[in-house]
Amino acid sequence: MKKRGITIGAVALLFIFLQSVFLPTNVMAFEPKNNAKNEVPNDTSGINVDGKSAILLEPSTGTVIYEKNSHEKFAPASVTKIMTMLLTMEAVDSGKIRLSDKVTVSENAKKMGGSSMLLDTGEVRTVEELLKGIAIASGNDAAVAMSEYLGGSEANFVNMMNKRAQELGMKDTTFKNCTGLNVAGHMTTAYDISLMSRELLKHPKILKYTGTYMETISEGRKSPIGLVNHNKLVRFFKGCDGLKTGFTDEAKYCISATACKDNVRMLAIIMGAPTYKIRNKDASMLMNYGFSKFTSKKIVSKNSVVKKVPLNKKGDKFFLIKAEDDLSVVVPRGDKSTITNRCCYKINKKTKELKMGTIIGYSEYYVNGKFAGRVKIYCDRDIKLGGFFDNFKHDLERIFDNAI
Repeated sequence: MKKRGITIGAVALLFIFLQSVFLPTNVMAFEPKNNAKNEVPNDTSGINVDGKSAILLEPSTGTVIYEKNSHEKFAPASVTKIMTMLLTMEAVDSGKIRLSDKVTVSENAKKMGGSSMLLDTGEVRTVEELLKGIAIASGNDAAVAMSEYLGGSEANFVNMMNKRAQELGMKDTTFKNCTGLNVAGHMTTAYDISLMSRELLKHPKILKYTGTYMETISEGRKSPIGLVNHNKLVRFFKGCDGLKTGFTDEAKYCISATACKDNVRMLAIIMGAPTYKIRNKDASMLMNYGFSKFTSKKIVSKNSVVKKVPLNKKGDKFFLIKAEDDLSVVVPRGDKSTITNRCCYKINKKTKELKMGTIIGYSEYYVNGKFAGRVKIYCDRDIKLGGFFDNFKHDLERIFDNAI
């Protein structure tokens, strides 16, 4: 009985030991900060936005820096096309469609009023060319052609837009078309625009198009298509690379603008500005204000040690987990935020050995509990695990079933 009690105790100790080694753990932290709403307390009394509504965010964490009537509904004009581009990029990045796919322009797309890419009925353009037409020239014809390609019809595509809006938590948004042309009930808010803008930024390829000032498309045409970006900030505001402007008589001048400076990205939304100059002034002022409040902090360097994993109680047998790439996070200037990480392994009970350089999972990093990024992790040496695992395979089953 005594011997059995010792054995059970030893197994229990081993179980606790292995939990500390192989289950996700926090390994990096700074002084905590009580910031449950993920907002930065700032004196914004000197900020005067002339637009009817506005919001400024740090997009990687969603931290709200400034807002004005951000939940009040307004017509968004062509800022609507952020959702059109989002559904397109999600289809591209998921493999549903390709940038090289050919799209035939319909009569319905051709006859769209407002800003145009000047497409002809029956003209064949690639998905990438239509994206350029949407992102740069704000082409309503390009947007409708894309909606018909993805949804079968613009009406079906609008249903997809509204469904995606609900999934993103855009509670105050109703889309009636994919272009932003005036239609009764086509409304959203600055806050909701920030949600879909942040989601679009998860597809960084889009910045290749939204950040282009001028482009010419000439293949297959007698008269080349000249595209000029409606967002003049991509030319005149350093670091600006998107996202989308809009204007109608009802909506006035709107913009979802983003810029990156010293590895810090800002996202500013303005709705209902009286002129495009005031819209651009408001967006520029907000982004500059955001840059003054945040900085980039490198928390992981490529090939640096993320964690030491002991393979016995003495700790003289071990391997190192290293980061495959650099990783930086954005934090408020002068702020001692809580930065934690969680290592997730692809090690399980069937793993017999690890080879040097093998990617075994990833490490997620959080700022004040908010996901900020992840980096792949790898084993730094050849390690044989078979015998070690086999000796305790029954007792360890629960542990390694929880590993990824």
